[in-house]
Amino acid sequence: MNQVSVLAPRRKAFSFSSRALLLLLPASLLFIALLAIPMLMMGELSLYSFDITTSTMLPARSLHNYALVLVDPYYQTIFLRTLGLALAVTVGAVVLGVPEAYIIYRMRPRWRTCFLILTLAPLLISAVVRTLGWSILLSQNGIIGSVLVWLGLMDSNAQLLFSFWAVVVVLIHALVPLVILSVWTSLQGIDPQSCDAALSLGAGQLTVWRRIVLPQVLPGVLSGSLMTFALSASAFATPALIGGRRLKVAATAAYDEFLNTLNWPMGATIAVLLLLINLLVIGVYGKLVERRIQKRLGR
Repeated sequence: MNQVSVLAPRRKAFSFSSRALLLLLPASLLFIALLAIPMLMMGELSLYSFDITTSTMLPARSLHNYALVLVDPYYQTIFLRTLGLALAVTVGAVVLGVPEAYIIYRMRPRWRTCFLILTLAPLLISAVVRTLGWSILLSQNGIIGSVLVWLGLMDSNAQLLFSFWAVVVVLIHALVPLVILSVWTSLQGIDPQSCDAALSLGAGQLTVWRRIVLPQVLPGVLSGSLMTFALSASAFATPALIGGRRLKVAATAAYDEFLNTLNWPMGATIAVLLLLINLLVIGVYGKLVERRIQKRLGR
């Protein structure tokens, strides 16, 4: 009797795990077919050599393309600019998104719904259409430039377009809703009465935010910042339309190698290195923030 009672939970656990694996199998096969296999093919393509004079790929395989990208100052500048852009966009999105999510969370339900719809509006518009709209606003005769010139903050001959910070502003506008949604999800688990109790005991708004709210929304900040960093590091449309031809990032450099110079191995090398750097930064950042979260929560 005891043996039967001990084996029964094991059989149930085994059957549950097998059913779970069967349910995950279609999604896993789709993931392998649509992402893993193309990335492996891209990695293999990056090992080929390229003859500039004849614009043809050579059958010889080596790590020459990776060595060239890592040593050449031209490509080093592109990757450093890409990482700097992703970092600036992530910091800006977190600085703007976290307080905004908390303010919306503290609103009355009617106003909360309206502001959530306004916040999510950029996600409902095509990236190309949104970027073209920003290019009109940031043009020399656009509204933003005219207002800055009228206030005396910018010279009339200055150009907002085709600059690093213009790309940062447009990407922050596009990606800050992801941070707000992630932090909003974390805020749903906070009991508003705990904040009210802290205020009634004499704590200020800043203390309540720092000691009660912030430790509990750190998981949302982590997920939102990771998505923002990955999407801004691999962004193509916004850097191409707002930054122009001279402000190259990794995505636009890979595009040029594939379609302009027809150097497919070099384009594949840039794409693979961008993916590896993204994974490395996300992994290290995730571990550091996870440790900080566990420390703040006393685990």
